[in-house]
Amino acid sequence: MSSAALAVQVRCFLDFCRVEKGLAPNSISAYRRDLERFAANTAVWPLTAEALRTYVDGLTASGMHPRTAARHITTLRNFSRFLVREGVATEDPSQFLSLPRQWVQLPKYLNSNEIEALLAAPAPSSPECLRDIAMLQLLYATGLRVSELCGVLTADLDLDLGTARVVGKGRKTRIVPVGSHAIAALRAYLSGGRGQILKGRISPYLFVTRLGGCMTRQGFWKLLRGYGRKAGIRRKLTPHILRHSFATHLVEGGADLRSVQVMLGHADIGTTQIYTHVARSRLRGTIDQHHPRA
Repeated sequence: MSSAALAVQVRCFLDFCRVEKGLAPNSISAYRRDLERFAANTAVWPLTAEALRTYVDGLTASGMHPRTAARHITTLRNFSRFLVREGVATEDPSQFLSLPRQWVQLPKYLNSNEIEALLAAPAPSSPECLRDIAMLQLLYATGLRVSELCGVLTADLDLDLGTARVVGKGRKTRIVPVGSHAIAALRAYLSGGRGQILKGRISPYLFVTRLGGCMTRQGFWKLLRGYGRKAGIRRKLTPHILRHSFATHLVEGGADLRSVQVMLGHADIGTTQIYTHVARSRLRGTIDQHHPRA
């Protein structure tokens, strides 16, 4: 009976995340995987602090990466708070769970020469190439997440104002500025590429495929890696590296972290603080240049 009751509450929690919180499908899938693993290893109901502590200790003892273990703990915290919110539990059994210590990893990003080579990799020789150029330019110009990039609608663009409307995590909407190079690439794609790709089909999405649907995350990852190899970039290239490159180059140019936070759509500025390594390196250069005894 305990496993059945837990399964019912897991389904209710996932429905809550989908309907009321408006979380993205990828986030809900991650919650589902974490809770299915938890349910398969826990036979205690109602949940107790001891049961959660035993499960978390098992995760770390199994050699799970601290970042992955932290995600599991975050899932359990959110689930426990949901149970309290719904009156299923009288107190939060996860309140004493602590996240494992994690090493801060500096974001991987491309330097200016690598960015220029990547943006020049697609030759404007076909409608698909015009689309790919526009996607790369828009991604680097705005720092969008790949899911946000693929989900942009044609109605979201205002090329005269140079802005794009983006729906991010938690269905939160933000307006991002779009630079002149990206605007030129988008105009070329809209006038000479998108219609030829659709061939009379109708789609609300900006970036489309020959089948009439929107470009998928997986499809863009594959394109990006191909263009990375063509540009001579040997390391593993992901859309998030372009997002990191956008933010890093902004900070290098003097942008404050609060502005970067808004443009990236981070709910917490603590997430944006991974880019302070750039600010620190700029301080070192400032001291070397201006201090009389540097």
